Amino acid sequence: MGKYLVMIYDDEAKWAADDGSVMAQNDKNHRAFVEANGAAIRDAGQLDESTTATSIRTDGNGGYVVTDGVFAETREVMGGYYLIEAADLDEALAIAKQVPSPMGGVEVRPLVNGD
Repeated sequence: MGKYLVMIYDDEAKWAADDGSVMAQNDKNHRAFVEANGAAIRDAGQLDESTTATSIRTDGNGGYVVTDGVFAETREVMGGYYLIEAADLDEALAIAKQVPSPMGGVEVRPLVNGD
């Protein structure tokens, strides 16, 4: 068994345009996902909006540059995650395909020391 991070990416502009109905259904869908896949889920979380992000980079001189905002300017930003345990990548992908993401998609990566 290995551990995989399933990162949920969303288009925040689409969420901002939602009247609340998609959010309510998405919440129900995530609860159903957790109920169906609870044995594989090791951790999960929803992130606050990208406007609350703070990025830290080295300045090349032994110091750091701290800036408000996300690390990279993209249309879709990471909005949440599931840490799952699966027998292999195929099983992890099968679980990840069930993750609700009506305003974007998911990315799956194995943890280097995930066993």
